[in-house]
Amino acid sequence: MKSTLVKIGNSRGIRLPKPLIEEAGLKDEVEIRARKGEILIKPAESPRSGWAEAARKLNRREEDGLLDPPTPTRFDDEEWEW
Repeated sequence: MKSTLVKIGNSRGIRLPKPLIEEAGLKDEVEIRARKGEILIKPAESPRSGWAEAARKLNRREEDGLLDPPTPTRFDDEEWEW
């Protein structure tokens, strides 16, 4: 598919047809990278994508405990009530 760069202020842009956007799975936010002779547009990943699955794997392996044992404080001994 060919397209034409259009002037947008001091920049240039390109219009992407809706079916192409849907086929690529693009949403509102994308990542754009330039390589020699090409521009790559892909869906933006959230900063914590994959964390939930990683936590489930740790849980299955029983590796999801605290790294250090809890350290009691004066508050625990003197003020906290169950």
